[in-house]
Amino acid sequence: MSDGLRIRLDRTICDGFGVCAKHAPEYFSLDDWGYASLIGDGTVPEKDRDAVMRALLDCPVHAIIYMGEHRPSDDGTPAHGDTEAAEPEPKSEDNEAVWGFVR
Repeated sequence: MSDGLRIRLDRTICDGFGVCAKHAPEYFSLDDWGYASLIGDGTVPEKDRDAVMRALLDCPVHAIIYMGEHRPSDDGTPAHGDTEAAEPEPKSEDNEAVWGFVR
């Protein structure tokens, strides 16, 4: 059972499109110039997963980084790792950007 996912925001990549704040305003705020900041420590509970994943997948410059899923350890404490995980596959199979180019 997952305790939620973990994300990171690379502010050096952000171009201020604001898509993240539109999809998940509880996790992303915009400064006076429109650049994003991560609210909190990047831990996202399961109930907010879809909104944050939509923000991650819709970010035009890929400034939101998927760090993986929190899973409880054997002793019951949450395991926290700072290693970057591969992005999950989107739920839709009709996305040409994910499944390859069509010529």
